[in-house]
Amino acid sequence: MKKKVVTLLIISALLVSCSTSEQKPETLQEEPEATLIDGTLAEWCMLFELPLYGYVEEGGVVKKNENFSTLLQSKGIGQRTIFLVSEAAKEIFDMRRLKAGNTYSLLFKDEEQQPSYLIYRENFRTYVCFSLTDSLWVKRTEIPLELEEKYIEVTIDRSLWQDLKDAGFNPLVANGLSEVFAWTTDFFGLQKGDVFRACYQAYLLQGEEVDAGHILTASFSRGSTNQLAFRYVQDSVAGYWDQDGVNLQRAFLKAPLKYSRISSGFSYARKHPITRVVRPHTGVDYAAPAGTPVMSIGEGTVVERTYTKGGGNTIKIKHNSVYTTAYLHLSRFAPGLATGKRVAQGEVIGYVGSTGMSTGPHLDFRVWKNGKPINPLTMESPPADPIGEACMADFLASITPYRRFVQPEIYKETALKIMEYAGLNFLSF
Repeated sequence: MKKKVVTLLIISALLVSCSTSEQKPETLQEEPEATLIDGTLAEWCMLFELPLYGYVEEGGVVKKNENFSTLLQSKGIGQRTIFLVSEAAKEIFDMRRLKAGNTYSLLFKDEEQQPSYLIYRENFRTYVCFSLTDSLWVKRTEIPLELEEKYIEVTIDRSLWQDLKDAGFNPLVANGLSEVFAWTTDFFGLQKGDVFRACYQAYLLQGEEVDAGHILTASFSRGSTNQLAFRYVQDSVAGYWDQDGVNLQRAFLKAPLKYSRISSGFSYARKHPITRVVRPHTGVDYAAPAGTPVMSIGEGTVVERTYTKGGGNTIKIKHNSVYTTAYLHLSRFAPGLATGKRVAQGEVIGYVGSTGMSTGPHLDFRVWKNGKPINPLTMESPPADPIGEACMADFLASITPYRRFVQPEIYKETALKIMEYAGLNFLSF
C-alpha cells in the first residue's frame, strides 16, 4: 500500500507540473542565508561582530607598491602593533598579498587619530578584518552567496559564449554546457540554428549573478534530434544521463581542447602548407591560441613523449588494445608528464603551440583504431555505465521536476516508467 501511495503522489505531481509548465520547480538544494554588504558601517559591524556605535568610517584604495606596513604607518599605527598584527594573521591571511586597486575601510573611534580596525576587501566576496586595538586579532569572512535556479535558451548564431552574452545570459554557462555534452556534441561544429536549453544553479551576490554552478538539466537540439541531459548522483558520484538513464559520458571526449576552430580536416590528399606536397593528413587540426590546454580524450598510458621535425613536441597515448591517440605541435608538455605515465580522461597533457613544421599555433590531433588511422570527428565511442536498476525509479523521480525545461510533452511517459519500476500499473488502482 505504501508503494501505491508514493506512486500516486508522484503521478499527481506530474499532472500538476503539466498544467503549470511555466512555473519553476522547487529548488533541490536549500539556499544558504544571504548576508548583504555594501560597505556601510553598520554592515561592517554586523559582519565582524564589532561595536555598533561610536565609530566613523574612512575608505581607501591600496596604492601601487603599497604594503600592509606602509599603509598602517601612514595612518599612525606603530611598528610594534604592525608586527603583532602580522603575527596574528599568519594562519589567516598572507600580508604580502595586498593587491593594488583593492579597497579597504578604516574604522575610527570618536575623535581618535588612529584607526581601531582595518577591513580589507580581498575579492568580491571575501573580507579580512584587522583589529588594531589592545585586543589584537585578525578575522577573515566570506559572504555567503544566494543560490537560485535559472533557465536559459539560446539559438546559435555566432558562438555559444557570444550568443549567451548577447541574449543577456551569463556566458559562463557555456563552460558547464561544454562539460555536460563533451562526450556527445562537437562544440567546434556547432551550426546556426542549433538550440541549447538549460536549468542551472546561479550564484548571486547582492542580487547580482557572480558565478554559474551545476547544470541541473540541459538539452541540445539540431533539427529533429534532441539530446537530453540530467544531473544525478549515483554511487556518490555526480554525472549526466539522458532520459532513459544512458550515461552521456563516453570512453573518449569529443575533442582534446575546449575552444578552437577546425582549420584542417582528415584527408588522404592534402597539400602541405609548407612543403606544398600533396600527401595524407590523417588527423584534425584545431586552430587555437598558443598556450591553450590540451587534454587526453581518454584514460590511457603515455607511450611517446618526443620531438620530431614534422610534428614538433608530440605526445602519443595508448588507451586500450584498440585505440591510440597523438597530440602534435605542442608548445610544451604538462609538468611531470613522462613515458609510461598513466593519465586520466580530461587530464591536461600539454599546451597548444607551433613547434615542428607548422604555420601557426594549432593542435594536430590523430586517432588510430587497431593500428589504422581514423577520422577523429566521425569515430564513435561506447557509453559508460548506465543508471543501475536499483537506482532507476529514484532517478526518474528526481529528474521529473526538470523535464519541463527540456521536453515537457513527455511527462506522461515518465509517469508510466516510474510506475513500471515501482511494480505498478494503472489497472492496479
